[in-house]
Amino acid sequence: MTQPQARIKIAIQKSGRLTEHCLELLQQCGLKYSRGRDQLIGFGENMPVDFLLVRDDDIPGLVRDDVCDLGIVGLNVLEEKRLGYAAEGINEPFQVLQKLDYGHCRLAFAYPEESPLEKAAELDGQTIATSYPKIVGDYLQQNGLNAQVVEFSGAVEIAPSLGRAELICDLVSTGATLAANRLVEGETILDSVACLIQTPVAIPAEKTEWVNRLVERIAGVQQVRGCKYIMMHAPRSALHAITELLPGAESPTVLPLEDADDKVAVHVVCRENVFWETLESLKKAGASSVLVIPIEKMLA
Repeated sequence: MTQPQARIKIAIQKSGRLTEHCLELLQQCGLKYSRGRDQLIGFGENMPVDFLLVRDDDIPGLVRDDVCDLGIVGLNVLEEKRLGYAAEGINEPFQVLQKLDYGHCRLAFAYPEESPLEKAAELDGQTIATSYPKIVGDYLQQNGLNAQVVEFSGAVEIAPSLGRAELICDLVSTGATLAANRLVEGETILDSVACLIQTPVAIPAEKTEWVNRLVERIAGVQQVRGCKYIMMHAPRSALHAITELLPGAESPTVLPLEDADDKVAVHVVCRENVFWETLESLKKAGASSVLVIPIEKMLA
């Protein structure tokens, strides 16, 4: 009797700022999946890969306990959980494979507009409200500050107005929520981004190939975010000047043109944004027929 194929499980946030980015990333890796409207599991149709939609706080634990092989979660959640595990003597609860290019935010102090407090050095004797007590506590210890940390599970920004704390430490993206609650952003103690993590338990051989393929595909998608493929015609004498104008460019591919000894076709990958000003500068340097194409995926 044929054994069923071992399936890889990935834990991702069920609702929040990372969810759509994670699903888009998996689709860009080639995953086609089926999922009912209210189902919290997506089943891969063309790959032995399923994803679980769970609370972000649960993702590190599911990966640590080998319930899921991989997970995608914010560094802020990872660091809070890591410090908790470290306090229990568990020093390697999961393996961070790579940081991804979405979910950018920062964990920062914020002070009421009318507060005399302006910087972290003044925090001795103060009370700080936060959803990340372990990260904040570690920061205070590392910097020799004696302040009290009060844990808030939500709406941290209203703690000062409720008289529960003199300041807060919370995730900040645009700063609009702080401004709406008359808070002034202070020091950042953690820059966060979405991270791909892997179980610390040895992955069975029957899963290893697909785990490696998926991780490589994720790296390939991440590698070309914002990259452009540029094709143009140019005089041979202008090649150096043109290469200098292309941001983050690799060594160009140069191809001869039929019946044009003094002109070549130039193909190059740029790892940074290419603006209209760049194209205008290329034209001034002698380039013509410049074509800029977005790159969807690439394997090194």
